[in-house]
Amino acid sequence: MLILASGSPRRSDLLKKHNIDFKVIVPDADEHAEITYTPEDAAKSAAMQKAKAVLNRAGDGDYILAADTIVTYGGEIFEKPVDFADAKRILSSLSGNTHSVITGVAVIKKGTPNIVVNECVTTRVTFYPLTEKQIEDYIATGEPMDKSGAYAVQGISKVFVKSVEGDIENVVGLPTRRVIEILKQTGYQS
Repeated sequence: MLILASGSPRRSDLLKKHNIDFKVIVPDADEHAEITYTPEDAAKSAAMQKAKAVLNRAGDGDYILAADTIVTYGGEIFEKPVDFADAKRILSSLSGNTHSVITGVAVIKKGTPNIVVNECVTTRVTFYPLTEKQIEDYIATGEPMDKSGAYAVQGISKVFVKSVEGDIENVVGLPTRRVIEILKQTGYQS
């Protein structure tokens, strides 16, 4: 059995799109741990915390999949915006620039011993220059408020995107193709 340690509807949708059977257990984990290392390490650490948070609810032989997505540009990490002003600040920073979307992935196969894979996937996204009105109109839709980096590449803001280098599903929240490879490498059979 594959357990998705995430309440994200986007991650669930991506797994369903690839015909992967799973059940959801939402982890009770702090995804806002203090970041004292690289964004890649932060994403991997947060994903591993989420996976470990549901480990005791998994059965022997179950696979646990967790992920955490971080948006970074100019040395700053952009999490989910806290309010309108924060969303505007984030989108203004990303406007006309290339940023990184880093998703940490953790897969644990419960057993004796546990098999653990913890890595990250990075995708580079370039935005067109945005006007203040475009940014404010977009924020008014409410879409950016629960998204790292204050945008949804699969949503209304897709018109902001000039180019994507790498896996676009990673930008949505889960590098599904890499996850499938990891699951196969650890012996998972759907």
